[in-house]
Amino acid sequence: MKIVVDWNKCTGLGICESLAPDVFEVNEAGELELKLEVISDDQVSGVEEAVAGCPTEALRLER
Repeated sequence: MKIVVDWNKCTGLGICESLAPDVFEVNEAGELELKLEVISDDQVSGVEEAVAGCPTEALRLER
């Protein structure tokens, strides 16, 4: 699965980082960085939580 970020919506709150720190990181400038764009099956659960928990709806998963 692939993570897609709408960079115009992302505000760098870091909720995704707290739910899936192996995939998402908010840098010192407050900008989201993807550690991985394609995730493995064992990472799907955490990323789905991050997608659902994003208050700006900036994240989605594609198969």
